Amino acid sequence: MTGIYIPLALRARVIKRAVSCCEYCCSPARYSPEVFEIEHILPLAAGGKTVLDNLALACPACNRYKGSRQSAVDAQTGQDVPMFNPRVQHWADHFVWSDDLSEVIGQTPIGRATVDALRMNRPAVRHYRAALQALGLHPALVK
Repeated sequence: MTGIYIPLALRARVIKRAVSCCEYCCSPARYSPEVFEIEHILPLAAGGKTVLDNLALACPACNRYKGSRQSAVDAQTGQDVPMFNPRVQHWADHFVWSDDLSEVIGQTPIGRATVDALRMNRPAVRHYRAALQALGLHPALVK
């Protein structure tokens, strides 16, 4: 969230915990031309606090598409479901990589709704992932 002061020590802990990768789409901050952001999982407007357990590292696109959303519609079931929460859920329980590693595939209602809401497979990020894979730097290959 822009304009909210997050102490440098807290910011550093969030980045370290996330291994400098977006906690939603897994893009590595190191190779991105954009500065990654500290995101409030439960938005301040909904009572969220600026504490380690409510913060996630997010690429600018995931952060902007998420905004203050806490839920999204799963296109397969039509149900409104909670968005993926990296503090209480494991990425691999909700998402997998496509065979060519260019797309994040939602495996659960939460995963599918989050992929769609955050537009995790927009063309630019798919090209970025292909380039990372060609260099052996794709998050699925590095972690």
